[in-house]
Amino acid sequence: MAIIVVFDLPGVTREQYEESVDRLTGGTGLNRPEDWPVRGLLLHAAGPLPDDGGWHVTDVWESREAFEHFAAVLMPILREVGMATAPPLICEAYNVVS
Repeated sequence: MAIIVVFDLPGVTREQYEESVDRLTGGTGLNRPEDWPVRGLLLHAAGPLPDDGGWHVTDVWESREAFEHFAAVLMPILREVGMATAPPLICEAYNVVS
């Protein structure tokens, strides 16, 4: 079952987000799901939070297991770039259109 994963990251900057992307991909960027270091990503969207200078990320993963595998790679990188995060909101996806 696909899942939706939502991170709201108050205080995180675009530069921190971009640094985490560079570390995830070895500097090649994230332009398609195949660019991610872990398979199973269906959708990734990121952008600034309104009014507080933070960052928002929404992902759709093919399964909770795929996301957990990715989280094992992601979380150390987020700590390294100073992006302390609360646990993301995770819910089952009822409908995914891409």
